Amino acid sequence: MSEQTKQRIEEMIQNNRIFLFMKGSKLMPMCGFSGATVQCLEEVGATYETFNVLEDMEVREGIKEYSNWPTIPQLYVDQQFIGGCDIIREMFATGDLAELVKPKS
Repeated sequence: MSEQTKQRIEEMIQNNRIFLFMKGSKLMPMCGFSGATVQCLEEVGATYETFNVLEDMEVREGIKEYSNWPTIPQLYVDQQFIGGCDIIREMFATGDLAELVKPKS
């Protein structure tokens, strides 16, 4: 991954408390896994931003290297990599996702 791509990824993560790298957008996810992750975030009332990796191959491949995680979507909260779709669904089911994304007081 180029230094420029790494900086772009870090800026997105640092400038947004909750950030999702996904295929498509919140309103139009382009894969079932991204759609399921968005649904979980929406149901817990998370305020978050996204990046459509289908629009930028460097970020699409770079985020996998950055997180050392092979799949998309990828969720970051407070600059920490949380996981992909399966982890998010599991956290949603246990209530951990709602706790993680609730606004800080």
